[in-house]
Amino acid sequence: MATGRGWILQQHSRRTSQPAGLASVGQWPAETGPPALFAPPGRDSLDPLGCPAGERCSTATAMESSENKMTHMKKQHWKPCVKSICTTGIESLPSEVILKIFSYLDAVTLLCVSCTNKHFYHLSNDNMIWLKIYSKSFLPKRDKWRTEVVQKSAVSSNPYDSQPRESGYWKKEYIVRKIASGKARIIQLLRPVNTYTGLPVETKNAIKRSDLRWMIVLREKNCNEHAMDQADIYFNEISITVFWHGINWPCLDTLSCLRLYGVTPVLLGEGKTDLKNGPWRRSFISEYQIANLTQNAKMIGCDALVELYHVEHGVLLGLWNKNEIAFVMACLHYHQLIERSILGSATATYAVAPDKAIFDDIDPEYGLHGYQLHIDMHSKGNTYMCGTFRSLFCKKDYIRNGYLRLSVISYKNNSQYLSLRKVGLSWKTDALEGVVQDCCIMDVTVLDESQKPFWCFSAPVSLISTFKTPDICKYFGPSYCMTHEDATGKVYVEMVWMEETQEYYVTNLVLYLSTQKVNSWFGRNY
Repeated sequence: MATGRGWILQQHSRRTSQPAGLASVGQWPAETGPPALFAPPGRDSLDPLGCPAGERCSTATAMESSENKMTHMKKQHWKPCVKSICTTGIESLPSEVILKIFSYLDAVTLLCVSCTNKHFYHLSNDNMIWLKIYSKSFLPKRDKWRTEVVQKSAVSSNPYDSQPRESGYWKKEYIVRKIASGKARIIQLLRPVNTYTGLPVETKNAIKRSDLRWMIVLREKNCNEHAMDQADIYFNEISITVFWHGINWPCLDTLSCLRLYGVTPVLLGEGKTDLKNGPWRRSFISEYQIANLTQNAKMIGCDALVELYHVEHGVLLGLWNKNEIAFVMACLHYHQLIERSILGSATATYAVAPDKAIFDDIDPEYGLHGYQLHIDMHSKGNTYMCGTFRSLFCKKDYIRNGYLRLSVISYKNNSQYLSLRKVGLSWKTDALEGVVQDCCIMDVTVLDESQKPFWCFSAPVSLISTFKTPDICKYFGPSYCMTHEDATGKVYVEMVWMEETQEYYVTNLVLYLSTQKVNSWFGRNY
């Protein structure tokens, strides 16, 4: 017994002398426990730990407690060690090896990798990597001596100076020049102008080539923000309609404002449209106040499911009957849309250069004639009415209440009447869709005498029943009107419903222009 007891104590002292976290891996399987220890031959009266049958010594109890603790530690610490080795494998490589890997990446992928962690961020700013990318994109092919000078400039502030440049210098130079060249290509597409509408011909093509999209940021009263990317977009003749819908809308009562941004890739034209999380840049377009929306905004229509509230400047919010947000819709006119969507910054809007007509001191009625109107009524790709009216004018006697009155369609001349289909504003969410009757989107472009855009807007409008019907139109049927007004002017449309043909007839269309805008534009004092 003494020999067996001594051998067991020797094994126990060897195990307990090791630190808790350094037990040899695989010594005892976690499932089966420690190997069985048997007493010397002929000692059947001893238990497996060497004690007499029916007795438990203090040493045996301590051994079992120690063995249970070691088994528990193996189960708790073995798997995390394996996981940490797998996740930190590439980071454990030498910096020289990681830099060699980074040298094979393109600019867009390299920018994405730099957002992984601080270590990758600093390594991805290596000047030699970005100088190689910069040279391929911008520098023309030179002789050997010229290339050596350029490579020398990667590590010096001057090609002939020994002082090194700061890390990331060529990265910044590449990004700044790439953004500038990408913007210049997009703006170049906008130079051809359609004489019919006075707007750029390639606006739709420019939007697709620049991977331009729009996002909204809903800001709460406690300064929390919720960003949403566009869900649907519809192209019209002179405008686009953008929808945002989802299921994770914040509570309407907690919101204070809505901000609209244009979003484009940092490196325009690289073709990485599948990178939803970057690298992208924002261009701030406008901000809309939506606090106390149901009290401050105008409801233009509703159906069995949603109510439509027009905020301002073409932004429309659809609310469920419980005052929860169903969708957001924005009507964006093509006029200077690309410039405002890509040339601004994340905090400031694009400063539009003031555009004025050529000064003319010979014509006494300069600014009162030569206007052109293009009007379009539509919804979700369905056109209800479209027309262009030229040579519009206003006599000085018709300048009243701060407005110039331009008569486009007169109810006295029935040859000018236009037919208008029954209108309805289509809406859509992730699960439901519908149409709000007697509502649509109105696009208006007013050109001056030199064919420059004088007033442009795209906004939702609604039909309103009216009882002021001229005597000549009383026999047609019920009369309706449609209006829109902002700081530049207002549009007034009258129409009657024809039951026989199931359509409207526009019998009166009047355009009112603000004298303040006319005087500022033409340099007059009407």
